[in-house]
Amino acid sequence: MTMPQFAGNRRIANISATVAQAWPNRYDVVVFLALGAVLVAMAHGAKTMQQPLTGLEANPVSLDPANLPQYALLTTLRMFAALGLSLLFTFIVAPLAAKSRKAERVIIPALDILQSVPVLGFLTFTVIFFLNLFPGSQLGAELAAIFAIFTSQAWNMTFSFYQSLKTVPRDLEEVTAQFRLTPWQRFWKLEVPFATPGLVWNMMMSMSGGWFFVVASEAISVGDTTITLPGIGSYIALAIEHKDIGAVAWAVGAMAVVILLYDQLLFRPIVAWSDKFRVELVASQNPPESWVLNLLRRTRLIQAVNGLLGKIASLFGGGVSTLSRHAPEPRIGKTAGRALDILFNIALAAVVVWAAWSIYSYVRATLGWSDVVQAVTDGCITFVRVMVLIAIASLIWVPVGVYIGLRPKLAERIQPLAQFLAAFPANVLFPFVVMGIVAWKLDPNIWLSPLIILGTQWYILFNVVAGASVFPRDLGEASELYRLRGWLWWRKVMLPAILPYYVTGALTASGGSWNASIVAEAVSWGDTRVEARGLGAYIADATAAGDFHRVVLGVGVMSVFVVTLNRVLWRRLYAYADRRLRI
Repeated sequence: MTMPQFAGNRRIANISATVAQAWPNRYDVVVFLALGAVLVAMAHGAKTMQQPLTGLEANPVSLDPANLPQYALLTTLRMFAALGLSLLFTFIVAPLAAKSRKAERVIIPALDILQSVPVLGFLTFTVIFFLNLFPGSQLGAELAAIFAIFTSQAWNMTFSFYQSLKTVPRDLEEVTAQFRLTPWQRFWKLEVPFATPGLVWNMMMSMSGGWFFVVASEAISVGDTTITLPGIGSYIALAIEHKDIGAVAWAVGAMAVVILLYDQLLFRPIVAWSDKFRVELVASQNPPESWVLNLLRRTRLIQAVNGLLGKIASLFGGGVSTLSRHAPEPRIGKTAGRALDILFNIALAAVVVWAAWSIYSYVRATLGWSDVVQAVTDGCITFVRVMVLIAIASLIWVPVGVYIGLRPKLAERIQPLAQFLAAFPANVLFPFVVMGIVAWKLDPNIWLSPLIILGTQWYILFNVVAGASVFPRDLGEASELYRLRGWLWWRKVMLPAILPYYVTGALTASGGSWNASIVAEAVSWGDTRVEARGLGAYIADATAAGDFHRVVLGVGVMSVFVVTLNRVLWRRLYAYADRRLRI
């Protein structure tokens, strides 16, 4: 009788110890209070977004600074909703492009085209669709704004994840093959962890890039349709319209506070957490830290719940893995494979021809060859601007990005400042640029050009920082051992290491610059308007006039320029990095 009593007491003691370990402590209380505040704010914002559409006219956007907390909340919710959709899009589309040659031939050109289509181009065709989807409700306009922000975030993240999947180290792939991991296991245990550090930095860049176009997404004006959603973007648009410098300053201050908050509460913890996925043989001497992550690690109940969720996820992964092991792999002979390739190429060519003919028929209905010549000429002018600015930005930010990325503590301090600068809307500078051009009678074709690269140069910086931050320390120590210095170190060590990341940043910056030209080549301050000749101004004028035929022509010409540039330059650099520079 003694032994059963002892065993029962031991089980009771184990249960008591487990309960004690999961019992909430003061850190759990802090976390639960913070989560409660976030949920309340989200519920309040979601309720506001579902109001009748007539409420936007009854309660128009006001320049009273007291409204900025409410506007900041709504703008932040839209941007994080778009970021969530972008992350989902990335995890679906990028693996398809990276793992299927046929899908890659469709997805990558499609992404090239989509990233070149301006936000205003998307709004031109999506606003009416979403408004008709939810007639009489503000939700339709909210979805249109979220979709517009999504189009400024998704392509950068997708290209980053695709680049990481294409450059997974071969030795790690061989290890997964030796352990006979299924494709599902390999994706979650190797590919996603390997891509996480770069993806996190590109998520931050995408979030900041969304701020650049938040004015266009919240102050929607397409032809006779004008919708102004309450938010920081519409606040800035109204301040510019009324020439209120003070209101612009209040908006910038509110934006800075929001960026600092989500940097400290979300992105910095993720950066610190993702540091464990670095591929290297030597441990980092100064890993990034986060007070929020340290707080979460000191909790009891949160850690217990996290462990339970991890076990559930592993069970789900194991079930899928077991099913995939028993699933027979399809085998296709060489002849059948070639026949399928031919049929696929024919179908793809047919779709391209059909799309080109549809655009040609639509444009030809009201426009002539002189309009096409004008659009192409304007496109050539914008092309020169974009390439010159990308070259200048690369010369500046590649060395700076490497310097920051190799120093985690410095990157930790620079991170919020870089996010703020990347998020800084070019619209805020319009008053000073317009007044300067008018006062000193400057040439808009030259002095409006820097606005194109203002928001997109950070794609280069963030991707280079991401590449340098995951640079293997063992290779760094080897370069020090062999005393590689100066240009030899750059040419033999660092530039090859960061090239895949730089290509991702430059490619996205190039596409984003074409997109930004819509905003930057035609600027206004009150009733004063200054234009530089280019395809961006062409599309902006056509959108404001509701001339859908010229919008389609301008977007089509821009897509041709972007796709051609990507095929001739950036894709070849991608292939070179995959073929020659994989670790």
